[in-house]
Formats: sequence, structure tokens, C-alpha cells
Amino acid sequence: MQLRPLLPVLGSSVRHRSRSVAALSAKLALAAAALGALTGARSGASVTVIVTELRDAKGVVRACLTGNERDWPNCKVAATSHKQVVNAAGPVTLTFEDLAPGTYAIAIAHDENNNGKLDRALLLMPREGYGFSRDAPVVMGPPSFKAASFTVGTEPVSQTIKMRYWL
Repeated sequence: MQLRPLLPVLGSSVRHRSRSVAALSAKLALAAAALGALTGARSGASVTVIVTELRDAKGVVRACLTGNERDWPNCKVAATSHKQVVNAAGPVTLTFEDLAPGTYAIAIAHDENNNGKLDRALLLMPREGYGFSRDAPVVMGPPSFKAASFTVGTEPVSQTIKMRYWL
């Protein structure tokens, strides 16, 4: 990484001592912010999800984290949601990085046959496992965004999600 592009920003303030210290401080802050952007520094928090009580190691675990109530629980709008897919074998832990502070909810599905959807039986009962942040209760459909939502600030957050199976 080269710092040469940042030097012209600082140079004039250093050469002309008549400028105020506040102006120099502002330029230094701007340069530091630019340097952080160039080095890939992250400003958001992370959410770690620990998935428990998977009934077997078949297939994959699909996760949807969203801060948009209209996008809940399917994560259809890519700009407002984050998706991850991991193997169901072994302990399942997912981490969503660099999240802006706000309110989020997580939906998890154990896609045992890895067909990209939650398979259902008669009466639309899920054949595969599912779970939600805050262990939100399920009554004739997924819980509301409000029931599953939690707050993300500047510190890392951890959620443990217990898988549920009807069949």
C-alpha cells in the first residue's frame, strides 16, 4: 500500500503554518479514515450463530440474517440480507461480519437433502429442521420479525439457535 496519495492532502497544511490547528486535525482525521478504508479495516460488529440439536449430519444448514422486516424470513432482497450455507457435519457455527448497528433476525433451515428449500409434508408441516434467533416460538408459520429480532451494536453478538423438527 502506498501513502503517497495522502501526502498532498497533508502537505499544504504543514507548509502554511498560518492555517489553524483545527484544519490540520481535520485533514489528519480524513487521512486516517482513508488509510483505514485502504487497509480494509472493518467498522461493523459480528454476529456468531451456534446451531444446536441437528438430528443428523446430512446436507447443509442454510442461514438468513436480515435487518429488514419485509425480507423476513426468506432473505429475498440481497441488499438488506445476508445468507450463508455450511455443511451440517460436525459442530455448526456461522459468523456474519461487518454488520451495521441495528435490529436483526436470523432464520436457519437444515436442508438435509441439499435441494435448496425446506421440504414439507401434508398440511405444510416442515420435514426438515428449522430454528430462529431468540428461540422465537412457532405457531402455524414462522415467528414475527419482532419475536426473533435482537440488537447489534458495536460489540460482537452471539446467538444459539436450537433446531426443531416436526417429523
